[in-house]
Amino acid sequence: MSKSKSIEKVIILAGGEGRRLNPYTIVLPKPLMPVGNLPILEIIVKQLKKYQLKDITLAVGYLGNLIQSFFGDGGKFGVKMTYSLEEKPLGTMGPLSLIPGLKKTFMVMNGDLLTTLDYRKLISYHLSKKPMATIAVQKREIETDYGVLEYDRNYELTKYREKPRLPYQVSMGIYIFEPEILSFIPRNKKFDFPELMNLLLKKGEKVLVYPSSDFWLDIGRHEDYKRAVEEFEKIKAKIF
Repeated sequence: MSKSKSIEKVIILAGGEGRRLNPYTIVLPKPLMPVGNLPILEIIVKQLKKYQLKDITLAVGYLGNLIQSFFGDGGKFGVKMTYSLEEKPLGTMGPLSLIPGLKKTFMVMNGDLLTTLDYRKLISYHLSKKPMATIAVQKREIETDYGVLEYDRNYELTKYREKPRLPYQVSMGIYIFEPEILSFIPRNKKFDFPELMNLLLKKGEKVLVYPSSDFWLDIGRHEDYKRAVEEFEKIKAKIF
């Protein structure tokens, strides 16, 4: 497996319809939704530039012409911006099959994230561990509405917890991939991230997670978008 010494290419997935943010996303693609006085995608691009990640491909679809009109070739943002257009919905990983020239380790991320994640640490982690893929993850908790019981094989109660908060790990929508991963992604067909991960595990490929305690939100739901707008001013200095 070929290994890069650094990351050059970043692919931002910006082709979804963002239906959970209707009615806003009927006329505006989700990556252009404003957070503070900037579109969320501009915030991401400026973060990437801060980490010297300046070769960016935007995978666009729904209302992609508006995104392309806003960013152009990326020059005014100090980056190189190219575009890959999906003419039909290809899911979360399918768009990667249309992007040429992915010969080295590359980063993939969603175009609707607000985070203080240090991309350098994520990249260094991946390059030192040498997996096929690394997934940035974050701990979340869900509060149950019920008492949770545990018991042994004789049905004797061993533990009782009233409405506990149960922890779980979620993907942050930020990944580091080796170019060989493209051989697992069908060309120009709908293919989602869970399908890719399950296929890699089935084939015995090494997939790692990178636990992060940084601030992170995606703005896919109304309540998360509202929180992102509220929190942005507090974390703006750290983001930029």
